[in-house]
Amino acid sequence: MLDMSDRATPGWMQKRVQSPLQARLSLLAFVGAFLILPNIACDRAPRPAPPAAPAPAPAPRPAPRPPAANIPSGGPIGYASVNSLGQNGTTGGAGGQTVVARNASQLADFISRPEPLIVMVEGMLSLPGDRLLDVASNKTILGVGSRSGTRGGGFQIGLRNTNRSLPPNVIRNVIIRNLSLTDCPDDCINIQEFSHHIWIDHNDLSRPFDGALDIKRGSDFITVSWNHFFDSDKNALLGHSDDNADQDVGRLKVTYHNNWFDGTVQRNPRVRYGEPVHVFNNYYLNVSSYGVASQREAGVLVEGNFFENTRRPTRNDVNEFRGRIVQRQNVFVNSDPPFSSGNVMEPSRFYSYRLENPNNIPAIVRAGAGVGNL
Repeated sequence: MLDMSDRATPGWMQKRVQSPLQARLSLLAFVGAFLILPNIACDRAPRPAPPAAPAPAPAPRPAPRPPAANIPSGGPIGYASVNSLGQNGTTGGAGGQTVVARNASQLADFISRPEPLIVMVEGMLSLPGDRLLDVASNKTILGVGSRSGTRGGGFQIGLRNTNRSLPPNVIRNVIIRNLSLTDCPDDCINIQEFSHHIWIDHNDLSRPFDGALDIKRGSDFITVSWNHFFDSDKNALLGHSDDNADQDVGRLKVTYHNNWFDGTVQRNPRVRYGEPVHVFNNYYLNVSSYGVASQREAGVLVEGNFFENTRRPTRNDVNEFRGRIVQRQNVFVNSDPPFSSGNVMEPSRFYSYRLENPNNIPAIVRAGAGVGNL
């Protein structure tokens, strides 16, 4: 028998002695291998992929807004845009300083100054007394936001003395926009005495003692656009009287477009002498007496308007001095039949314009007329 005690033991049979740190590392390696084994892809089925996140729901599309037709991005449409009487269109206070009126005395001061000015009206200003504030030439009067304007007063655009012909100091080139004019003790706006190139745009005019907007005594080249008239009886007079021919014949050229005549009783407008007066793409709602009247040698074109619940949309028999009135492409809903008489000069001789489909006018005008819609 061989005595093996003195022989060296082979290396593979030797007992390995580990330090405490080595022992811990070995244990951690063993445990780690055990935990990894279930994830090894041998004969096990692969784990299912997590479900895909649901696709986000499409954002709701905003309801389409009606097309804002004839909203001026630069200057006016209609007669206020015409180059005539030494005035090329209507620019108001462009090129002048911009000032802010926060009370009635500031407003009266700024708008009466001789130089061009852009007068920003901030807030609803209470005007004292029953005198209309005089507006000098080359002025823009513009409301800030949707809650600015005047209460208890109004604006006079025109000389106060009577002239039989165009005076050298005539008031011209005035813009009034984005103002709420209410509780006017006389007219909310009065334009007279050969004033020309005036643009009245995107205002709310309501509760006048007399007229919301009167234009008379030889005034000319005026655009009235995108205004909301309401709570008004004798709403919009054009032409002072039946015996004012020497001032008015050949003048009183006015464009009314995209206005909302909202329950205004009569004179929407009532016209004397002016030709061609152009009334297009307006919305008449709940007008209880009459819409448009042509009297005393006037020639009025009424086209592309929407009349709803309106008595006598067009007429020429307010008195015995009858004018001519042409109506075309208008829509009448629950309204009286229209009236036409004679021929009228075409406004396109003076300016170009786009006539919108009258069936779209209620939505267009409701969305765009009045303050806060510039």
